[in-house]
Amino acid sequence: QVELIESGGGSVQAGGSLRLSCVASGITLNDYTMAWFRQAPGKNREAVAVISYHGTTTYYLASVKSRFTVSRNNDQKVVFLQMTNLNHEDAAVYYCAASSRRDRLARSSDEYEYWGPGTQVFMSS
Repeated sequence: QVELIESGGGSVQAGGSLRLSCVASGITLNDYTMAWFRQAPGKNREAVAVISYHGTTTYYLASVKSRFTVSRNNDQKVVFLQMTNLNHEDAAVYYCAASSRRDRLARSSDEYEYWGPGTQVFMSS
């Protein structure tokens, strides 16, 4: 049984930082391209960061580039999203996802087979 479990969300002030983690079980992590998606109320789910199965290639949504960093440790079966200089546009539920399409950095949610339940990021006033 495949499970992806996110953690690290919470409330943060504008300009602050959070580190999200996604722990995988039931899969061999280096068989999968991994991604972080987010979905804010009333908005579509969007790919924030994608990392190749070997960890050497990444994609970032333009609005988070230079502020977010995605990384992975295949041996420990964990994927991270370091988020800095957060702003109110970043408030959303963040999801970890796994795609067996290792040939591309997929950005469409349709290409991801496995999903975590999500972790909420709130921006405090």
